Amino acid sequence: MGYIGTHSGGEEIALPADFRWPGGRRLAVFFRCAFEGWSDGHWPGIGPMGNPLKPGFLDLNALGFAEYGHRRGIFRAMETLAAFNVKATIMLSGVMAERHPEIVRQLSDQGHDLVAHSYAMDVIPVYLSEEDERANIRRTVDLIVKATGGKRPTGWISPRGTPSQRTAKMLTEESFEWHGDSLNDDLPYLVKYDTGTIVAFSSNMECNDLPLYMRYGNPPKVMLEIFQDWLAYVRKHEQGPARLDPTIHSHVFGRPLGMSVFREMLEIATAADDIWVGTRSEAVKYILGQVR
Repeated sequence: MGYIGTHSGGEEIALPADFRWPGGRRLAVFFRCAFEGWSDGHWPGIGPMGNPLKPGFLDLNALGFAEYGHRRGIFRAMETLAAFNVKATIMLSGVMAERHPEIVRQLSDQGHDLVAHSYAMDVIPVYLSEEDERANIRRTVDLIVKATGGKRPTGWISPRGTPSQRTAKMLTEESFEWHGDSLNDDLPYLVKYDTGTIVAFSSNMECNDLPLYMRYGNPPKVMLEIFQDWLAYVRKHEQGPARLDPTIHSHVFGRPLGMSVFREMLEIATAADDIWVGTRSEAVKYILGQVR
């Protein structure tokens, strides 16, 4: 049996050991905010009550919790990011561009990096046929392009970061520059296929509100402690480049208590001379200009 993984059939190429982020900085922080939605008749699998309802019953509790994202959370996130002049990487469900194009246009006009995040959180590539997966990619892109007035996303992240074995190669065929469907490295790396090259931009889950707060019930401040601990460690012990993706969801830490933590992380990162703060798509363009 051959290699089974995210990049089956591709050649992975690591960044050089002396790689540095823009400005010659060794450290990078990418602030991410998920603006997610679910198809009609679907809702989040993780809700504030913790215990899901029996199958077949509409969970208005979980659905209402998710609606906070477009009613309040995304606006609070935009206001906070603007206060620090930071552009975020926005994981955007196509259904949110379909239902709330005015919000997506606002995100785009403010310069945030809109990343295609499938049509909806319940449309997961690994469950789809090849034909349906390609149609889902194109549908998602078309909705984002329409909502933004013509801006095409260059990055893709599947719901729960779970692609099919054909997703990465298919994304090269659909002219994407990068994907975030990987947890297998600290740094981005290139993947070459016969159809083109794509940057695999590995994600991290240790500084993410959904598992920390929603799934495991940690106080919001734990996310700040993790961010501070990461900075202390990589500054003291790591010699090469490093990066972290503090990630919030508009319906989770888009609320005041969670946003207070997000704000503190922004304060720390933007005040540091040794950290480059940018978006994933900015970093990918920089990488592609440095390494081929």
